[in-house]
Amino acid sequence: ELYDRLGGPYVDEHGNDHHDNWRRFAALSKAAAEIAGGLLPGFVPDVVHTHDWQSAMTSVYMREMGCAIPSVITIHNIAFQGQYSADILPAIGLPSSLFSINGIEYFGGISYLKGGLLTADAITTVSPTYAREILTPRFGMGLDGVLNERVTVLRGIVNGTDLDIWDPATDPHIPRNYDVSSLKRKRDNKTVLMEKFGLDPEGNGPIFSAVSRLTWQKGFDMFADTADEVIHNGGRIIVFGQGDKDIEQALLDTAARYPGKMAVHIGYDEPTAHLIHAGSDAIVQPSRFEPCGLTQLYALRYGTVPVVSRTGGLSETIIDANDAAMSARVATGFQFHPVTTDGLRLALRRAMHAYQEPKMWARLQNQAMKAKFSWERSAQQYATVYTNLVRKAGNSSADRRASY
Repeated sequence: ELYDRLGGPYVDEHGNDHHDNWRRFAALSKAAAEIAGGLLPGFVPDVVHTHDWQSAMTSVYMREMGCAIPSVITIHNIAFQGQYSADILPAIGLPSSLFSINGIEYFGGISYLKGGLLTADAITTVSPTYAREILTPRFGMGLDGVLNERVTVLRGIVNGTDLDIWDPATDPHIPRNYDVSSLKRKRDNKTVLMEKFGLDPEGNGPIFSAVSRLTWQKGFDMFADTADEVIHNGGRIIVFGQGDKDIEQALLDTAARYPGKMAVHIGYDEPTAHLIHAGSDAIVQPSRFEPCGLTQLYALRYGTVPVVSRTGGLSETIIDANDAAMSARVATGFQFHPVTTDGLRLALRRAMHAYQEPKMWARLQNQAMKAKFSWERSAQQYATVYTNLVRKAGNSSADRRASY
């Protein structure tokens, strides 16, 4: 009844939130808490790890049950907080006493995410920079106060990528495989990409692509405003994704003015995303805030130079191609700050200029492909979090639960 239905885990077949998500994710969290408490014979976990608001209430239920298993919550995007009316508390099996400023009360309602942040033994997010940013009112989205109270258990761990799935040397979704020693083969993918998206093959300008949710957070209103200059200077643009209707329309309207120069496809599928990474010259991510981001990591792997805003995980995973970084042979892309249309425009100009210098561009591609962001490194950091929690499980965690 709660899960076997049309649509996806979060939205129905029309793209709208399931009307009873409050019940669905409370049930998920309660079930997880009961498993942690010994529901399954012969199984008790060492640690419970939850993600975002959809499972954040697990640690709340665990406390209510008196379960002393340590828990960690990972924030992937603090903008999504699971806010509902306090009237649902009886229906989800929680006491009204939790509706307080020191509990899960949040601006007159309740927040599932706040509950998790208050009750988990450790808090992680998907990059160290984002962990610092969400302590501020600008990025904390109303939860910065809670996070500052719990700053001693907060840390950032950069996301990893699956190096087997995202590997241009073996990728089955691209027409021409290549690696860092055979980058010239990348051009064949560019040819196929232009054909697929109906771009004019004439000219030698770079293809700037975006594979993303098309939202205000992701900054694609700014990309629409900079497209004219890119195209007038010989570049071409591909946008692949979906999101806010007004931003989708702005991009579609811009593309309509430049047939053969700019293509916008609303939707998403994995094979096309792989082809875009393999065939594009640059990937654009002008996010206003970005917890970590994966697109830029895939782009690095494929020798597709990222143009990114200097925020969150983007600032940690991309090294700006300034003179010092280029001389040291460590640059992997272009950053811009402040995160404005003018800032993006300048970064795109820098990328266009670099593209006109083949040796410089090839160096950037080589350095990008040598950057490694595997899950192995990230997993080691998570293992450290788990180990520390297990070691402390008999004292500080139990004491804090008793005082809740």
